[in-house]
Amino acid sequence: MRDPDERYPWLALVLAPGLGPRRVARLKEAFESPAHWVEQSDSTLEACGISPKTIRALRKPDEARMHQCQAWLEADNHHLVTLDDEFYPPLLRRIDDPPAALFVVGRPEHLVRPQVAIVGSRNATPGGLDHAHSFAATLARAGFVVTSGLAAGADAKAHEGCLEAGGITLAVTGTGPDRIYPARNKALAHRIINQGALISPFPPGTDVRQGNFPARNRIISGMSLGTLVVEAGTRSGSLITARLANEQGREVFAIPGSVQNPLARGCHRLIREGAKLVETAEEVVEELAPMAGELASSIQALLEQSAESGLDKADQSPHMDNDPEYEKLLEAIGFEPAPVDEIIRRSELTTAAVSSMLLTMELDGRVVAHPGGRYSRTR
Repeated sequence: MRDPDERYPWLALVLAPGLGPRRVARLKEAFESPAHWVEQSDSTLEACGISPKTIRALRKPDEARMHQCQAWLEADNHHLVTLDDEFYPPLLRRIDDPPAALFVVGRPEHLVRPQVAIVGSRNATPGGLDHAHSFAATLARAGFVVTSGLAAGADAKAHEGCLEAGGITLAVTGTGPDRIYPARNKALAHRIINQGALISPFPPGTDVRQGNFPARNRIISGMSLGTLVVEAGTRSGSLITARLANEQGREVFAIPGSVQNPLARGCHRLIREGAKLVETAEEVVEELAPMAGELASSIQALLEQSAESGLDKADQSPHMDNDPEYEKLLEAIGFEPAPVDEIIRRSELTTAAVSSMLLTMELDGRVVAHPGGRYSRTR
């Protein structure tokens, strides 16, 4: 994706101790691109709050770790997506302190698509697992990318539900991109790579560390239009993800449960604090579809660039092919621009379903949006 020489300043940023996202944000503010640190004097960097020790680490990165990163990036399907990269998640770029770069295994163009985060307990009940699976499948069919953390329990079920629906799913890990945690999800991780991407802000060789997971959660919520909490205890990490989503100005959804279920208490607390109570995935779609539409034009431009780069756009929406609902909607649109209300009437689909499906079809180039909220098909 990038010339190796261009990646070096970014890898130095990632590897430098004491250089977290907040200081990277200051470098971006001062120099337009954080990678321009390499052109600055030590005194200029110190004025940005970078300590002399960190500056020395930037100037002379750990050779072994740098070599490990460079060797990892040489493999097929391995990418470094930086803040300057066209495939850096657009919503993540908007948070106060986005990570300088992401290590990605899979197809990086999926990172720019509208995403919904689904998180929940590692020890979810059978009902909670069913909710994670079914909500993810419905959101995938509606054209959303499902993002989660590859953890056992609800996270894994959300990934599986999306995959089985033919959708795109992203897994953000708290380890380096060369480590799968938990190990039992190794097969699932490979399926995700084939149908989405594995993402980590941590360099290759980073093992499991408890302190890494809040950073992982911040990325999950930061990339997504909204976060859905399936089940959570009162001390669940999923509540941290929900809090981060709220701080980032994103929607938070929670599924209610039985008062007898201790894993429903976290969701009930979120609802009391202002999260949207949802009983069906269609309610999430209806809430997020307008916001996803706002991103459509910029995402479409990036997807067109991807196609020019030789990436197969058709592979990015596998769930659309042979899906009877999409075929029904396409038949209802026609080649003459028609208002959405008329398209809904013709298709006999729900308003929420049509809104999200139109977005997916527009991104895929199958329909065109016209002034006044009208749409026509392209083929």
